[in-house]
Amino acid sequence: MRAIAFTLNGQPQRVSVDEDRRLLWVLRTELGLTGTKFGCGRALCGACTVLVNAEPMRSCQLPMSAVAGQSVRTIEGLGQADRLHPLQRAFIDRAAFQCGFCTPGMLMAAYALLLKTPNPSATEIIDSMDRNLCRCGAHTRIVAAIQSVARGQGERP
Repeated sequence: MRAIAFTLNGQPQRVSVDEDRRLLWVLRTELGLTGTKFGCGRALCGACTVLVNAEPMRSCQLPMSAVAGQSVRTIEGLGQADRLHPLQRAFIDRAAFQCGFCTPGMLMAAYALLLKTPNPSATEIIDSMDRNLCRCGAHTRIVAAIQSVARGQGERP
């Protein structure tokens, strides 16, 4: 066990865990943040995507030792129920999800993209989101939602 300090959704955090424990399970079990989902467990589907220092990372394979001293943002840190982030609002307005299971990872990956590339082309969006899988097949609506925010139809990230 090791005390690991990091910033979580803008707030200092300290947890005593095995340094090899995966961030996903610390978020979900130790910290009660269940928005980040377990999908494949192999860093292939993107359901567990969070941002570490504004970079999208797969939390199912990320050991806690890698987040020591870092800044982590989860879906819970993106918006609030009474004040959704523009990406969250765009996903709702454009029906960019069906079951919603992949949505937290999709939103975090899209947020990271817009931080780096404020006005991405459709090709850049597709390339960036390619590794986040949606089994319901909402990909075209997801791209449309991201484009709407990039075009300024809502607040910027």
